[in-house]
Amino acid sequence: MTEKILTRNFDRADAHTLAVYRETGGYTAWEKARAMEPAAITDEVKKANLRGLGGAGFPTGMKWSFVPKNHTGPVYLVINADEGEPGTFKDRYLLERDPHALIEGMLIAARAIRCEKAFVYIRGEYVEPHRRFAAAVRDAYDAGLLGADLDIVVHRGAGAYICGEETGLISSLEGKKGWPKVKPPFPAIKGAFDMPTIVNNVETIAQVPHIINRGAAWFAGLGTKTMGGTRIYSVSGRVKRPGIYEESVGITLRQLIDRAGGVSGNGRLKGVVPGGSSAPILRADEIDVTMDVDGLRNAGTMAGSAGVIVFDETVSVPEALMVVARFYAHESCGQCTPCRESTGWIYKMSERILAGHGRKEDLDTILDVSKRGAGTTICAFYDGAVGPYISYIEKFRDEFEVLIRK
Repeated sequence: MTEKILTRNFDRADAHTLAVYRETGGYTAWEKARAMEPAAITDEVKKANLRGLGGAGFPTGMKWSFVPKNHTGPVYLVINADEGEPGTFKDRYLLERDPHALIEGMLIAARAIRCEKAFVYIRGEYVEPHRRFAAAVRDAYDAGLLGADLDIVVHRGAGAYICGEETGLISSLEGKKGWPKVKPPFPAIKGAFDMPTIVNNVETIAQVPHIINRGAAWFAGLGTKTMGGTRIYSVSGRVKRPGIYEESVGITLRQLIDRAGGVSGNGRLKGVVPGGSSAPILRADEIDVTMDVDGLRNAGTMAGSAGVIVFDETVSVPEALMVVARFYAHESCGQCTPCRESTGWIYKMSERILAGHGRKEDLDTILDVSKRGAGTTICAFYDGAVGPYISYIEKFRDEFEVLIRK
């Protein structure tokens, strides 16, 4: 079993308090980082092979290094705690049960990018995580951990999935409509309030203190050749023990399902969504794949937010597609025509197919519209939406055709 790192305190009473966090070595990494040069911190994170754990999987240290070295104004750190990807619920546990791990990681990251003010953008529906984290921030100020080197602003979103995209999040943070922006310029060059900004996920930054305390080589050795460490997997659907599981990124999808007790329902696996609802589905015969970014990419899907959704053979794939399509049609910000129009069309077609009124050309129309629109929009929302549209139909087409023939 993998050593618990991120979840090591989850079973302790009052793990969210400053006292318990310090009892388990909390803020010792920050003391160590204060004696390090900013560039040395970034280099250590690069060597650790820490990659973004919110969805994109971009190398964290490399992202930090994009902040212009000759910039003389403010630099901002923004934490994306807007956990809205269906099937994903790991960041809420970090915010509720170990909020000081995020605060310590933010202190270290802020030193690395020469930042004095940071923002934590928390999903509006996360009432208890917000309460716990805001209380932890107040305690950190009272203890003198915040205020001298870094100030943290806790900001609540209003429940828009699109604000999980970093430029949409920044727009919302600035008080504007949460619409993604055209890139370049990238946020590291021109982000929040037109200043260089690094946007990182909660889980990503919570890993940083462990890298500083135990070294890059240790962290890199926990994972695969191109991605270090562990991550928290949200496992739901037809498994016997749904919940969160911290495992090496080198674990296979089959092993992870076994850790969750195996397949429930009728006990026969049909497919698995490995990285949140936008990740293309894998069939039962495709799950012997490592759960790191490159392993899943090579399998034709993505690690995403590590939201693992298990289907047994009683699950209707056409119904699952309709539910996902309804979500994306509702959550599209409407800024780009291919996304605004196509998500609505596809939802209506999937609903019609499920009701038994499908047309024989519907499946090919969905595939054509999905593939034509991918890569043509401002942000990756539509690129994510087409993952299930395409993979569900291509891998389980017979289930859709049966409904159309009725």
